[in-house]
Formats: sequence, C-alpha cells, structure tokens
Amino acid sequence: MFVRHPHHPGWGVGQVQSRVGSLVTVNFPDEGKKVINGDVVTLEIVYSF
Repeated sequence: MFVRHPHHPGWGVGQVQSRVGSLVTVNFPDEGKKVINGDVVTLEIVYSF
C-alpha cells in the first residue's frame, strides 16, 4: 500500500512496511522510515494492492 502523510505532503508517497496495532511504519523516499500513530494521523491512501 502506498500512502501520503496529510501534514507532510513534501515527504511524497511512502510505502507501508508494517502495521502493529495502530502503529504504521512507512518508508518515504526522501525521509526514510517513519512510525506513525494511526490513532492520531489518518494517512491518505494513494494506491492499494
């Protein structure tokens, strides 16, 4: 699944690596891996398999 962070559009489109509970690890091309709390931030889905 590919997503965007709504508060950081400059990070570009990131690929979801894993999800454990509400924690989502996303690999963004320029920012690297970020762990995002899905309870706080709703990621925008760009593409899903």
